[in-house]
Amino acid sequence: MDKNIHNAPPPFGELPTMFSLAPAFRSLCVLLSVAVLLSVVCLAEEQNKDADQLCEQKVKGEPGGKQDLKKANVDAAREQARLLHEALHSTLLIVHQKYYREDEKLPIPSSVLDEVFEHLQETRDIKFRWISVNAEAMNIDHEPQTEFEKQAAKAIADGKTEYEQVEKGVYRHAGMICLPSQCLKCHMPNRRSTATRFAGLVISLPVKEK
Repeated sequence: MDKNIHNAPPPFGELPTMFSLAPAFRSLCVLLSVAVLLSVVCLAEEQNKDADQLCEQKVKGEPGGKQDLKKANVDAAREQARLLHEALHSTLLIVHQKYYREDEKLPIPSSVLDEVFEHLQETRDIKFRWISVNAEAMNIDHEPQTEFEKQAAKAIADGKTEYEQVEKGVYRHAGMICLPSQCLKCHMPNRRSTATRFAGLVISLPVKEK
């Protein structure tokens, strides 16, 4: 028998034995593993950069990019508006009570929240407006302007906690904002009664048209 027959290359079309593939196969697996690991690391670093950039924008008060959002139906929009109103109402009252001091020349909490409104309008397409109800407006822009705002102010002055409207693909929600005694030093400086005073917050969200 020819001694060199076992070293002869396999006939054309015949696959090599597993033993001859093993070193190359192991090398390929190592390379693929390294490639996958590098991809994961790069993706994590990219996500961290995105998160860092978002946090930096928020700290600076810069709005992020507008998100691709789906319009909700009216029932869902109503719940969103109620949740936003409750959160913002509580924030306004707590910040006003715990942090605002008139003699320290700090910005009033409602004007600080205006910056939050701008951010949400830019990123979520939600619009906000303060309206005066039965107290003096600190900004003439807060006087009710549209027919909806005038009707909402009347409803809140009459004791209703909210007033709503759906028109041309927009859901509008006007909610009552309480004005406690520390607020009335500015909103009602010459008041002659202890009657409860209110303002309003109008939240407008795009909705699906039927």
